[in-house]
Amino acid sequence: MTLDPGTHTETTRLDAQRLAAAARSILACPRDVQLVVDGIDDVTDGLDQDRLEMQDHSGRPVFSCPAGSALALAATDRRGALLTLGSGLGPEGSADRDATLTLSGRLDAVGLEQCECCDEVRMRIALHLDFVLLTRTGLPAVAPGAPEAVRIRVPLGAFTSPDHDLNRGFLQRSTEHANLCHQDELRRAIATLTQTRLGEVLGVHLAGLRPDGVTLQWVDPTGAHTTDLHFPRPAASTQELGEMLRSELHAGLC
Repeated sequence: MTLDPGTHTETTRLDAQRLAAAARSILACPRDVQLVVDGIDDVTDGLDQDRLEMQDHSGRPVFSCPAGSALALAATDRRGALLTLGSGLGPEGSADRDATLTLSGRLDAVGLEQCECCDEVRMRIALHLDFVLLTRTGLPAVAPGAPEAVRIRVPLGAFTSPDHDLNRGFLQRSTEHANLCHQDELRRAIATLTQTRLGEVLGVHLAGLRPDGVTLQWVDPTGAHTTDLHFPRPAASTQELGEMLRSELHAGLC
């Protein structure tokens, strides 16, 4: 799937599902997150390391922040907000990074959660969407004087469809998380699958995660290896994909 929606600007002339899949992929895998809230000068005031924590919940951006922060207070007032996400898809410098997703809506406090390790109370905040706009720069000019960027409104119904929960961005971010945070579990999984001593599995890399399986790469004293692991059936949801990874590789994966 490419992020290039074409050179036309009328949403009716595009494949809405393809457009929504591209937009959802950016929501699941942003390079950077910028949030502007009505009446708030600095929305990061009171946040950990001045950083917004955001997740994609079926096409709805959800934030987590300390209950006394400026963002939490704005959510209790149901203030309007504008969220801008730079694409984190693909490798740095690739054409996929030329896309930006803009989401407008109203903040809403949807509940409190307590940290298990430090007892900090945090608020979960959802952005209820009014519109979603996908912008693509870096496209070749189709005519002299043509705009440098193409902006296309994404239909909300298609954007929030569960058909796009297992999007490219979610799969990429899940792969990155596993490689960064679960090296021990991956090494143990390869040791079990290949009947190799754990100490001889020097490193493991998930090269590709799909609804129907995953590509594994690892290094041992005999060299570099690659194998494709196929799931019993294609995952139909993000939860089911996680369950299959834990079942087929290691119970500690999340």
